[in-house]
Amino acid sequence: MTRTILVTGGAGFIGSAVARFIIERTDDSVVVLDKLTYCGNLDNLAGLQGHPRFVFEKGDICDRELVDRLLERYRPSAVLHLAAESHVDRSIEGPAVFIETNIIGTYTLLEAARAYWGRLEEGERQMFRFHHVSTDEVFGDLADSRTGQTAFTEQTPYSPSSPYSASKASSDHLVRAWSRTYGLPILITNCSNNYGPFQFPEKIIPLMITNALAGKPLPVYGDGRQIRDWLYVEDHAEALYRVLTKASANEAYNIGGNAEMRNIDLVRALCDVLEEVVPEKPQGVQRFEDLIAFVDDRPGHDLHYAIDASRIRRDLEWEPKQTLTSGLRKTVYWYLDNQNWCERIADGSYRSGSV
Repeated sequence: MTRTILVTGGAGFIGSAVARFIIERTDDSVVVLDKLTYCGNLDNLAGLQGHPRFVFEKGDICDRELVDRLLERYRPSAVLHLAAESHVDRSIEGPAVFIETNIIGTYTLLEAARAYWGRLEEGERQMFRFHHVSTDEVFGDLADSRTGQTAFTEQTPYSPSSPYSASKASSDHLVRAWSRTYGLPILITNCSNNYGPFQFPEKIIPLMITNALAGKPLPVYGDGRQIRDWLYVEDHAEALYRVLTKASANEAYNIGGNAEMRNIDLVRALCDVLEEVVPEKPQGVQRFEDLIAFVDDRPGHDLHYAIDASRIRRDLEWEPKQTLTSGLRKTVYWYLDNQNWCERIADGSYRSGSV
């Protein structure tokens, strides 16, 4: 049975990877809804434009009239909700837009989906899913955990640290409440740090690559000992589709890359790859690692995130295909081959990566 899937935020980094996966690897159709803010870009969807199973709609998830109209026009059997403000530094500097998009936007989508779902025939109602894509940051800092956990599970209590993670935690709670109160069939996934092609260069991995290629400093927060689990974006896209199409309604799954590393070690690993594959260094650069510059730490910076992805591995037989070593190499090659893309979308104003 084929589906039509409405992907919110589908012109962004993860959303575009999901759209490409669905069109290239399945028989389903995709409708992308994206506001095209600074990190949503039609270049990310260039290979899909004109495909008979792909449609792009520009718009805001907070626009209830628009969302209602799209649901009635395209009759999706699922909403895959990825639209979000996601950069921690931006949330510290200006939290209002995070409240608007991540909380009010999710509420608007839930209400539109509930009304639409209520009008479906019984078979369509049984098939429908509202899949909400969230983050491991809602769980807080493992280093401060009172539970003694070494990795986040689906039962880990929420303890967000930043305005960004608090807004995502709020949206997660809304989704669960709409399931419990109204019976809306939902799914929630919480992922670890993504990386890979088409990632906006404010995040740590593309920022380090693009800065290194330009001979600019590689800014690392604090002492660089913060630990993150890294998930290659194409592995994440496959996991999301697996959950959407195989999981029972009202379940939650953690999605991780089984690849924990300290930030400073990650940056050094990227420098090692660049040393190997870049044919000519920027003027004045002898070693890429010499560009590393430690900067003042972010307020409230969590020290340690880690994902226990055993449930999705056990229940849905998913595990990441890329190791961190292979994924970083693929990512470096992509940015080397797509420097024009970086130049078109980057504004050069970011001091450090968001992790």
